[in-house]
Formats: sequence, structure tokens, C-alpha cells
Amino acid sequence: MTENDQGNVPSRQRKRFPGISSRAYEHPADRSALVALRKLSGFDTVFKALSGLLPERSLRLLFLSDSVRVSDAQFSHLNDMLRDACYVLDLEKVPPMYVAQDPKPNAMCIGLDEPIIVLTTGLVELLDEEEMRAVVGHEVGHALSGHSVYRTILLFLTGLAVKVAWIPLGNVAIMAIVTALREWFRKSELSADRAGLLVGQDVQASMRGLMKIAGGNHLHEMNVDAFLAQADEYEKSGDLRDSVLKILNVLPRSHPFTTVRAAELKKWSESRDFQRIMDGHYPKRSEDKDTSVTDSFRESAGHYADTVRTSKDPLMKLVGDIAGGAGDLAGDLGGRLRNRFGTGQGPRKADAENEGTTGTQDGRSEA
Repeated sequence: MTENDQGNVPSRQRKRFPGISSRAYEHPADRSALVALRKLSGFDTVFKALSGLLPERSLRLLFLSDSVRVSDAQFSHLNDMLRDACYVLDLEKVPPMYVAQDPKPNAMCIGLDEPIIVLTTGLVELLDEEEMRAVVGHEVGHALSGHSVYRTILLFLTGLAVKVAWIPLGNVAIMAIVTALREWFRKSELSADRAGLLVGQDVQASMRGLMKIAGGNHLHEMNVDAFLAQADEYEKSGDLRDSVLKILNVLPRSHPFTTVRAAELKKWSESRDFQRIMDGHYPKRSEDKDTSVTDSFRESAGHYADTVRTSKDPLMKLVGDIAGGAGDLAGDLGGRLRNRFGTGQGPRKADAENEGTTGTQDGRSEA
């Protein structure tokens, strides 16, 4: 093998996931919402028809005319990463990717008919190869999950809300939809982080990338463990007032806070679900049509119940305590009723048995 050939060989071997369904890596809340939407007959058709007024063609022409399209001739290393990410996640059609001039590190996957991936120059200059591989995998994960459609709607409605802000109550109605979409999209970001890890298969690189997005290109001044400790401190610190402030702070954001994303991804990387995927056991796209909406909602409800139970946030602990107190009260009342009337017996049956016993003691038989 020549030195030139060695340059074309990946530095390490990564596993591939043929036919993998996005359900394999989607956050429970994200997955249940998407499965329910996909189960609605003709939903995508109706949704796209209603979205016909969106300037998607104009959006594509804008990136084509004012950004750099990634290819073998331009940003070839990013093009290799893109094709590699699509190969790992078995995404048959490689979406076009552009690099746009913007000093702020960012990336997005948008588009109604076909997804488009956009990376900013600030992000390209900030991340090393393995960190960028996770980001490209993150965006390919969005494409595989079908997130680009809803992301495009969110961008359009956000811009529309600004334009109609002067109309009484007009902005309120639009912002209600935007707020709901943002809540879903924050969950979808956690899903895409998982997809990025499946593509890069280097949890440390994923952690470094999130740290750089938070603190810039100063890795020598940062520490992964200390960064994750911030997430833990953020979750459990303060009182109920701080819990309310956390909610208000996150409402205008399309992405979860960076430390929270890092902690969530680290937890998932150590889970049995992640290990099963790496061992080749995962849901397939061919099985998506048989997915149970009820099971997905049940899994989502179970996830939130676990979150409330294990959360260190003061508000979540209060919710858990109230729920636990209600359960204890119901159990106490149930126990008293069982003691009064007998297990599994109603009042009339128990009273009848008592009367029969008394009658026998008096020497009178029951009819």
C-alpha cells in the first residue's frame, strides 16, 4: 500500500447499520410524536399541501447562489464525511450540503421535499475532524428522521411571528404553535445527537464538540467531567423559583442547553439500548409500518415518569412528591376499605356474611 493509498483509508473502522430505523436512536418523546404523525393517513401529503406557500424554492436558490456547495471539488473532506455518514446510517440519497458564511457555529437540516444540510463557517473552523463527523452525523440523523420538514415550518412561522407582531392577537396564535414546535424540536435535537454518536462512534469527540460550541476553541482550558458536572448542578440547584426560571429560559430556544445535551448523550452512550445497536440489534425501516402508536406513547409516558422520579430539579421533585403522596393516600384508603369489607368483597356481600354468622350463633338457619 502506497502512502497515497493510506491517505484514503479511514483512521479506524466504524460499524454500519444497514436498514436502521430512526426509531433506534430517537428520544422517546420525539419518537412517539413522529410515529403518531406518520400513522395519520395522508398526513405528510396534507402537511406539504398546506405548506405550499413556503418559499422552499427560493430557499434552495438562496443557498445555491450565496453559499458554497460541498462536493468533491469544494470542501471535499466534508463531502467525504457526508457520504460516510449516509453510508453508516444507510441513507440511500445523500442530501446536498452547503457551507454558509456565518461566524456563529451552527448547523441545520431544512427542506420540505428534500432535506438540505447547512453548516456555518464558524462551525467548520471550530471543530476537528472527529468532532465534525459527529455533527454531520447529527444532521444526517435529522434527515433520516424526517425532521427537516417540521424544522422548515418552525423557521417560517418564527419569521412570520415577527412580521405580524403588530396585529392584535395575531402574534399570540402563531407563537402558541411556535412554542409547541420548539418543544418538539428540542427533543429532536437529543435524537440527532444520538445519531451523531452512531456515525462518529466516538463519545469523547461528541463531548468535545458540545464543549466547543459552549466555550469556543479552548479545549486546553476545559474538562469533560467538569462540564458534565455543570449539567448536574444546573438540574439540582436552586429552589422552585429557579425551576420556573429554567422553563422560561428554555422556551425561546430551539436547542436544549449544551451541558444538558452532553449529559443526556453521555447517559445514552452508557445504556443498554446503545450497546444493543452497536451489537447489530436495532429496529429496521422495513418494520416501521407495523409500529404501534400505543406502545410508543406508553414508552414516552414511562420515560417522563422516570425523569420526574429521578430528577434533582426542585420543581420535578415536588411533582414527584405530590404524585407519590397521592399514591400513598389512594393506597391507604384502599387498605382501609379492604379491612372494612374484606379483600375483593363489596359491602353488601360482607354484611350478608356477618348476618349469616350471627344467625347461626342464634340457632336460626338462613333461608
